[in-house]
Amino acid sequence: MTHRGFVLAGILFLLVMTGCNARIHTLTLKNETRFVIHLNTFGFYANGTLDVNLLSLSIPERSADYNSYPVGFSLSKSRVNGVLSYTAEDTEKCPLKLDKSPTEPIIFFIFDVNNLSVNVKSFGDQDNVLTAKAKSEVQPPKEKGVRKTRDGDTAVHPTEAKTSDNQANAVPKIADDKLNPEKQGDKPEETHKSAVEVVKKTEENVYPLGKNSQVTLALDKINGSYNFSFHLVIGSLAEGLYNLNFHYCQNMVPGTDLPYSFSVVVTETNPGGYLSAAEIPLSRLYICMAGVFFIAAMVWVYTLMKHRYSVFKIHWLMAALAFTKSVSLVFHSINYHFINTKGRAIEGLAVMYYITHLLKGALLFITLALIGTGWAFVKYILSDKEKKIFMIVIPLQVLANVAYIIIESTEEGSSEYALWKEILFLVDLICCGAILFPVVWSIRHLQEASSTDGKAAMNLEKLKLFRHYYVMIVCYIYFTRIIAILLKVTMPFQWQWCYEFLVEASTLIFFVLTGYKFRPASNNPYLQLPQDEEDVEMDEVMTESGALEGISKVKKTSNGRERQRESTL
Repeated sequence: MTHRGFVLAGILFLLVMTGCNARIHTLTLKNETRFVIHLNTFGFYANGTLDVNLLSLSIPERSADYNSYPVGFSLSKSRVNGVLSYTAEDTEKCPLKLDKSPTEPIIFFIFDVNNLSVNVKSFGDQDNVLTAKAKSEVQPPKEKGVRKTRDGDTAVHPTEAKTSDNQANAVPKIADDKLNPEKQGDKPEETHKSAVEVVKKTEENVYPLGKNSQVTLALDKINGSYNFSFHLVIGSLAEGLYNLNFHYCQNMVPGTDLPYSFSVVVTETNPGGYLSAAEIPLSRLYICMAGVFFIAAMVWVYTLMKHRYSVFKIHWLMAALAFTKSVSLVFHSINYHFINTKGRAIEGLAVMYYITHLLKGALLFITLALIGTGWAFVKYILSDKEKKIFMIVIPLQVLANVAYIIIESTEEGSSEYALWKEILFLVDLICCGAILFPVVWSIRHLQEASSTDGKAAMNLEKLKLFRHYYVMIVCYIYFTRIIAILLKVTMPFQWQWCYEFLVEASTLIFFVLTGYKFRPASNNPYLQLPQDEEDVEMDEVMTESGALEGISKVKKTSNGRERQRESTL
């Protein structure tokens, strides 16, 4: 079962690695019917930039009323990770037809397909700077094959027509450059320079949104599809967490599912890199935590070598878990470094991170479940109930890791992103709940044994240890799955990296406490239990019979075997 699960996960790796996680987002949707698509959430510092290039927007033109139900983008500043953004306040009305001033800054880009224009409306305190191609004062000609200038009806010279064609194709050219970030160099500053050159070629204008609350931009139509692009620089007063959404409000009408298609390239940068404000410290955080986990693993191996006669197989499994966790964090840190400098991760390194992440997740739940059952410590055979737990937990853990990989390699705007995110959350909770059952069964067994077999003192000590272990697991699950998430949504956007720090720190503490409770030592009552019970039973037999007087027996201790002389009355 385990082997098949890993093979399945390996196959899925190859399927999803075509789109490794990146901060240069490319999303293509065909025959989409959702009325709102969340494209991305990003934390901007001052002088951060947002580039949006909409390509090949195909929408039904005859069966839709775009005056009452408009189409366009919205860029909203959120207070806590999008939870309290304006889109959550009123979902029955089209957000693009906002009739009251919101509390947070919002920018709308509303498409007017009849006039081939984009109406930009900004609300709230704005000091952002928008750069885009302005709407021409003269309406475009309706006759095919005729080109006219902006100032009159004179036909354009062939050389000027060629220039006009280059301008019309500027947006696809930008998209091609962003789909191949290697052409731009390794630094976002080079990307900014190339974007400025394109801006100059297409005669784009600059609009300070603090002074211009309404701006009209150009909407290009090529071969029946619409293209639009803009460049936004975040001001010092507007830095924060922003949500970028695409709206097709016609499908908000009950019973209406008009299909539309488009491709969009979204590039977000902060000064110095492509990472969001909350992700900038993660590369250093992960490499530091990798070092801490590696040191902890080395200390654990030293402890195992020092008490080699009290070591069980599961102790080495715990060591493998610590080393795998350290290696996974190293690759995670490297991925964030390349995402920050190049805009996307290196595929080979991303694959290595996903492999180590899957191994770490599987080892974690297997180790916790084995400790909970007492395997290798007090018994070497698992009961049927315990085997069923492993048959459930291991495939679910593989599924959870596959869901995590798909989420990391899929754009937020895709339809399967939300589905896999819900699957990950649900499966992870099921796994966390399933590993508690062996601990509960062991506690119940110890409670019964302490009152029936006459060895109450030893069983009560072991019962106390299992209860502590149960509390540790419950606290770890609640903190990493619930409390840390609540802290994340209440923190300022630039401090949300503390969520990852709290998760990694709590994992380290949980590993250390588990290792301390089940350390290989002669004075650990949990590990002494099988030897001591046999010794007590043997002592009772020899004392009662008297037939073995003067015979020596060998007792296993932490320092090897020592010969003890038995004396009988």
